[in-house]
Amino acid sequence: MENRIQELIERIKDLEKELTEEIQQKQQEFAYRIKDRKVIFTREARQRHRRLIKSLRRFLYESRLLVILTAPVIWACLLPAVLLDIFVSIYHAICFPVYGIPGVRRRDHIVIDRHYLSYLNFIEKLNCVYCGYVNGLISYTREIAARTEQYWCPIKHARRTAAIHSRYHKFLEFGDGENYRQELEKLRRDFKDIDEGANNGRDSSPSPAPARSPSKNR
Repeated sequence: MENRIQELIERIKDLEKELTEEIQQKQQEFAYRIKDRKVIFTREARQRHRRLIKSLRRFLYESRLLVILTAPVIWACLLPAVLLDIFVSIYHAICFPVYGIPGVRRRDHIVIDRHYLSYLNFIEKLNCVYCGYVNGLISYTREIAARTEQYWCPIKHARRTAAIHSRYHKFLEFGDGENYRQELEKLRRDFKDIDEGANNGRDSSPSPAPARSPSKNR
């Protein structure tokens, strides 16, 4: 069973790699490249994009009234999102080194680059920046929570969940008390795959300290 799960995990990784390569091919198709984390379009592409921009007046005219009236509601969510960002980042910076958990690189999750698109007007760019930040923040928070769960409670649920996070496949089976007691400390330090990713430039760690036993952490 464990071998089958590992095979599926490897297949998923291969598909992710294939997806990344496919996305990189799109850079050539749509005439842009990435340099120092900045998106650079060819001159011809920028000119073509500017011809597609929709004026603010036309954009607002074509928007439904209820969409405009509800805009303050969605933007009001920005405040709790920023607060979440602050508190999660503080927790991550303080506790991960104590627990010995590799850190999560923020820029791998929060990606804001759609403002480079010349065919978007100011409002569209602002909306895209907002969506990029909040969705990236959720991804960043989820990864921090996943690694935290691996340290404190690496047990699979009895019920099926709608989605699983990146560390769930390492968790122990629900009801397997013997393995839980025997493997807990080992699981708390089982971040080798992340450490290997860090060497390839995918993750970064805040110089973690050696993991402590449960009695010393609680």
